Amino acid sequence: MQVIEQQLLTEERALFGAKDLEIRHTIFDKGESPLKESADIELYDSMFRWKYPLWYAKHIKAVDCSWFEMARAGVWYTEDIVVENAMIEAPKNFRRCRDLTLRHVRFSNAAETLWSCDHVVLEDVFAKGDYFGMNTNHITVKGFELIGNYSFDGCSDVVVEDSRMLTKDAFWNCENVTVRNCFITGEYLGWNSKNLTLENCTIESLQGMCYIDNLVMRNCRLVNTTLAFEYSSVEADITGKIDSVFNPGAGTIKAEEIGELIIQKDQIDPEKTVIVCSNIGKHSDQPTF
Repeated sequence: MQVIEQQLLTEERALFGAKDLEIRHTIFDKGESPLKESADIELYDSMFRWKYPLWYAKHIKAVDCSWFEMARAGVWYTEDIVVENAMIEAPKNFRRCRDLTLRHVRFSNAAETLWSCDHVVLEDVFAKGDYFGMNTNHITVKGFELIGNYSFDGCSDVVVEDSRMLTKDAFWNCENVTVRNCFITGEYLGWNSKNLTLENCTIESLQGMCYIDNLVMRNCRLVNTTLAFEYSSVEADITGKIDSVFNPGAGTIKAEEIGELIIQKDQIDPEKTVIVCSNIGKHSDQPTF
C-alpha cells in the first residue's frame, strides 16, 4: 500500500480513482472531489477543507479526520466506509451510502445529513441539525445525542439504544423502529408510523405518538405529555402520569394516573380501547390545543 504523508493537495480531483493508499497528516484544500471513484483508502489525521471529497468510493477507513465547513456534501454514493474519531463541521454529509459505520463522531452542523443510506451503525455520535437521518434504512444506534428537529423521517428497521434526543417530529413515516433506554423531548413524536416500540424511555411531547399503527410502549414515563395517542392502535404500559389522552384508536393503555381523558364518540369507537387507570382526573369530549 502506497503511503502519502503530510501533503497539501489543492488540485481538483487530486487523487481521482486512487487505489490502495494510506494517507496521513494530509490536507485536502481548495479543489473539488479529491478522492472521487477511489477504493481501498485509509486516512489518518487528515483534513478535508473543500467540497465533495469522497464520492463513489469503496472500502474507506478514516480515523482522526476533520471535515471543515466547506467540505459540504462530503461523502455521497460511497460503499463500505468506517469513520472514527471525527469532527465534522460540514452539512449535508453521508448521502446514499451503504455499509456505513460512524464511531465517536461529532457533527456541529448536521443539517440534512445521513439521507437515503442503507445499513448504518452509529456509536457515540453527537449531531446538531435538522432533518438528520431521512429515508435511511437498517440503522443501529447506540450512545447517540441529537439536537435538531425532523429526525429519522421515513426510516425503516431502526434500533436506537441509550440515547438522548431533543427533536420534534422525530420518527415520522417510519416502519419497524425500536427505541430502548432513551430520553426524547419534542412535539409530535412518531406520527404516521407503523410498528414503533418504545421500551424504558422517558418522553416529553405535545400530541406525541399519534396516527401510529401498532405502537408498543413498555415501562415508559411520559413527562408533560398532552393529547397523546390520537387515532393510534396502542399497547402502552406507562409509569406515572399521562397529562392527557386524546381519541386513541384501539388497544390498551395502562397508567398510574391520567390527568384528562378526551374521547369524541363521533370520531372513534371508545369500545376498541381499554383504559386501565384508577385515577383519571377529568373526562371530556373536547380537546384544548
